[in-house]
Amino acid sequence: MDDIDRRLIDLLRENARSSYAELARKVGLSAPAVHERVGKLEAAGTIRGYRAEVDHEQIGLGVTALIGIIEDSGADTDDVLAAVRGMPEVESCYFMAGVESYQLTVRVGTIAELELLIVRLNRTPGVASTQTAIALSTKWENRPQPGLG
Repeated sequence: MDDIDRRLIDLLRENARSSYAELARKVGLSAPAVHERVGKLEAAGTIRGYRAEVDHEQIGLGVTALIGIIEDSGADTDDVLAAVRGMPEVESCYFMAGVESYQLTVRVGTIAELELLIVRLNRTPGVASTQTAIALSTKWENRPQPGLG
């Protein structure tokens, strides 16, 4: 990956709907050359997808929580992960160093829905306990890192 690839990634993280012509103008290449480079970045798995950034409140998912999962000592990690992966409320899952095995970001519509999710998680075989923090507001998220290119 060279500096132009890094700049293309920066530009696409800022606005994934940019046209190849617009990207080409900003990196000093032709649109077909940019199309080819972006295609190679996608094929290599460097660019994994494009998403719409939404206002979670407006789509009925106004409650965001961070839930730490502590596995029990005999847990089958693959089974725990499969169960968590099957819960559509879980937006992201991180394997952690420290006491908690996983840190989840979850989005639900109400506190009652969050309670049901926590109960489901705690009843999952291999989960010893959970710890939950509720976000009061979101100041920012998914912010592109500056200056990769």
